[in-house]
Amino acid sequence: MFVVRYAVLAGLVVWTGGMVAIGAIVAPSAFQVLEAADAHNGRVLAGLLFGDVLRQFSAVAYVCGAVVVAGLLIMKFVGPPPRAFVPRLILSVAMLANAIYAGVPVLGEIAQIQTAAAGPINALPESDPRRVRFDRLHQTSTTLMSVNLGLGFLSLFWYARE
Repeated sequence: MFVVRYAVLAGLVVWTGGMVAIGAIVAPSAFQVLEAADAHNGRVLAGLLFGDVLRQFSAVAYVCGAVVVAGLLIMKFVGPPPRAFVPRLILSVAMLANAIYAGVPVLGEIAQIQTAAAGPINALPESDPRRVRFDRLHQTSTTLMSVNLGLGFLSLFWYARE
């Protein structure tokens, strides 16, 4: 059972730590460096770079989420169930659902809008429906990641208590 508990904990750590790293380090650095290097196209390039990072991280999040959910279920049915099994499982499933929603329909529609705009989104008028929709999707993506980050830290709290 130690291996399963370790896999669940590793999945939570990689997933939560990855969210911290891309949100607190990668995004600010990408925008700061690329905007400073190219005043005209830097923001667009940073957005493209960060979008690709998010798409790649989505795959990591799906694997980590599957490991966490499967590990919790294995612990429940094979070994002694973890404390607060049901809340932990609900949190893990919610995190995985948030990650899938953010990674598939939200990031997919953001990419479609960027392609259709054929240029920088911030160059579109603020009332342009594509820009309005892009801004809403961007906020949705940010909110979903923030929620997952909070849930990830809450899940890690349970492991720290055991």
